Amino acid sequence: MKKVISLLFFSGLVAGALAQDFNKNLASARSSYASGDLENARFAMEQLLNNLDAAIGKEVLAMLPTAMGSLNYNQKDDNVTGSSAGIASGLYVHRTYGVHPKSATIDIINNSPMIASINAILNTPLIGGMMRNDNQKVVKVQGYKSILQKSENSDTAKTSFELQVPFNNTLLTFKMDDTNEGEITQFANSIPISKIAQVAQ
Repeated sequence: MKKVISLLFFSGLVAGALAQDFNKNLASARSSYASGDLENARFAMEQLLNNLDAAIGKEVLAMLPTAMGSLNYNQKDDNVTGSSAGIASGLYVHRTYGVHPKSATIDIINNSPMIASINAILNTPLIGGMMRNDNQKVVKVQGYKSILQKSENSDTAKTSFELQVPFNNTLLTFKMDDTNEGEITQFANSIPISKIAQVAQ
């Protein structure tokens, strides 16, 4: 954590309003702790960590491609928060590309509740064998073991894919509609996963 805080300050990421919120929450946590008000100290620390996660999320968002082939990113849909819609505490990054029916989505969630089950499928042959089916397979993307799930819309006969890439305690999910395995794999390789893993840890 000290490494992340140092990185944020030295890179100038914590700036402007974010720096003010960070410093305010840090001061509040210190004074609450010093006065024995542990409940408010904890709350201020949670807010401080949310500020850090949001700052890291902005850095991760800047690393993501602005296009996937002919699909440009939808800037208005970009979302970075210090928690994933209130579900879990941690980093949450969201970006979309294109418009329906040809579209793609990247979600990066730190402390995802799905990490344990995905790692079990990837790293435990017995569990992985029982949970796999004809539409699911284990692939490697940039050296990371991942799960690729295929689904077909019975009405349109269009194929969609979802790629889940776990690293450290973070899950990157890349979904694409109206595509094929070769295309989603090609686009997934344009995402700087190892750089994101370094920043998000």
